[in-house]
Amino acid sequence: MNPSGAIDVPSIDLQDKSVLVTGGSLGIGYAAAEACLRAGARVTICARGGADLAAAERALRVLDPAGSVASIVADVTDESQVARAMDLAGEANGSLDGVIHAAGIYGPIGLITDVDPREWADVIQVNLFGAFTVLREACKRMRESRGGRIALFSGGGAASPFPNYTGYACSKAAVVRLTETAAIEMAPYGIEINCIAPGFVITRLHEQTLTNGVAAAGDFFERTKAEIERGGVPASVGGEAAAFLVSDGAAGITGKFVAAPYDGYRSWSKRIDEVRGGDLFTLRRIVPRDRGGDWQ
Repeated sequence: MNPSGAIDVPSIDLQDKSVLVTGGSLGIGYAAAEACLRAGARVTICARGGADLAAAERALRVLDPAGSVASIVADVTDESQVARAMDLAGEANGSLDGVIHAAGIYGPIGLITDVDPREWADVIQVNLFGAFTVLREACKRMRESRGGRIALFSGGGAASPFPNYTGYACSKAAVVRLTETAAIEMAPYGIEINCIAPGFVITRLHEQTLTNGVAAAGDFFERTKAEIERGGVPASVGGEAAAFLVSDGAAGITGKFVAAPYDGYRSWSKRIDEVRGGDLFTLRRIVPRDRGGDWQ
């Protein structure tokens, strides 16, 4: 502890690290890229939209004129495009040290009986299959270099039901289980993988809720309006969490679902044995004995 009595937490240090950020042109992805750059990393951002990507690269270069920023157009559901983005990110140091996956969409909004099945499948394709593709490609490279760190973004309905957003909720809950499972598989190779719930960050996704209206969005329509009026959670909160989780300061933390605004994750190193073992910060099924029952 420091003299004031506060718990000391590690700073974010990404000096001499190469980090790829998907969805890095806007919102939380851009905030993550900025946090990594400020921590000393060489940052490569990718996204599907070329104009937004170019604007983001220009803005990041203002922060670091030394040339530590690169960008490449890539669709995270296309394995070959993801591979090219990772190749570009790895050129700086001869290896890829960290990957932050922030690309995602809301998908259709409405009752399960009303949404279009093809649009529902599309959100699974982007949010879950895209996460799988990015994770798989990153793990292939990091396994060869004997280590690395990966942070995915979850949120939404991953921790609780999210009515009228079933595609988004299912995809994001699946990202948590993907994280937990892949973390076990990759542990022998020194690869640590976590996912993040960034809180209610005001992004362009919420325009979709407002456009669809209360008839489709249900109770989340009024909550969205209220959160926007309050200002929501800054994108930097999730961005800094992602930057920390791909840094060496997060060593030992893997397979965890981190609520960025609430969990105090930067002090977890003080309790690493408790965090690393058991079911803290994971998805799990609750049974009667967990609530003091003895009937099963």
